[in-house]
Amino acid sequence: MDLGLAGLKAVVTGGTKGIGRSVAEHFAAEGTHVAICARNATEVGETVAALKTKGVNATGRAVDVSDGQALTQWIVDVAAELGGIDIVVANVSALSIGQDEASWKAEFETDMMGTVRAVQAAMPFLEASKAAAIVIIASVSGREVDFAAGPYGVFKAALIHYAKGLSYQLAAKGIRVNALSPGNTYFPGGVWEKIEHGNPALFAEALALNPTGRMGKPEEMARAVVFLASPAASFVTGTNMVVDGALTRGVQF
Repeated sequence: MDLGLAGLKAVVTGGTKGIGRSVAEHFAAEGTHVAICARNATEVGETVAALKTKGVNATGRAVDVSDGQALTQWIVDVAAELGGIDIVVANVSALSIGQDEASWKAEFETDMMGTVRAVQAAMPFLEASKAAAIVIIASVSGREVDFAAGPYGVFKAALIHYAKGLSYQLAAKGIRVNALSPGNTYFPGGVWEKIEHGNPALFAEALALNPTGRMGKPEEMARAVVFLASPAASFVTGTNMVVDGALTRGVQF
């Protein structure tokens, strides 16, 4: 299937590791020009260099998405450098599951406002695109109560609601908006590898909950994101796609 992504321009926040890195790589493999950001400048540079080997334009910058001014300026600069923006993938998360006020603030500024500000900054360019799409990375923790109940789950639920509302508000402008809710996703250096070694009991408990007997892989999430963002999904908007290997039991109506 031709996804129709060749030549389009995509922005991916948190694009150096895990799901975000895989999303950027899959876009590049489809011929999509890609801009990424993350907090570590060295990792951004290494990722951009790898993306360029796929024959696309790639750019990146060290940006903390909780810094609204820096995030907005980066997106404006990306549009100038790439000649527009067609796709925004809001992927960064603070991954804060503590119940302290600092965790709540981190989730709000990073997950919630990092997404809202990215969308708002990109909006003039999306409105000018003929294939505009936004994909917001939420989580199964936004759909049901699990070990991440608290700030992480609350703001992931808020992001699903935000995506649904935007899909209705922007439909007449031809801008599609969808959410993707990954289940537990394992990759080197990721949170689940750290839990595997630091809290093996929790890791075993989480693994046992999934009837597939394993956790997801970044590329399995990335394929879904890239499809949702592509012109091949031209009539898909307002959905929350769950990619969790049957981990969750809730029925989506």
